[in-house]
Amino acid sequence: MFRIEKASYTESKTFRLPIELIERLETLAAQNKISLNRLVIQCLNYAIENLEKDAPT
Repeated sequence: MFRIEKASYTESKTFRLPIELIERLETLAAQNKISLNRLVIQCLNYAIENLEKDAPT
């Protein structure tokens, strides 16, 4: 059954990123026909989900 999802809440934040990184992200977003914001969210979620855990000492 089709279910309409409620929009997720967002908040505006400002981050300073290297110009070269911004250019790469903008290129990837354009190539994949998605917004820069959507790409950044996907990249951040992937990074957090795949974050290496500290090795036990």
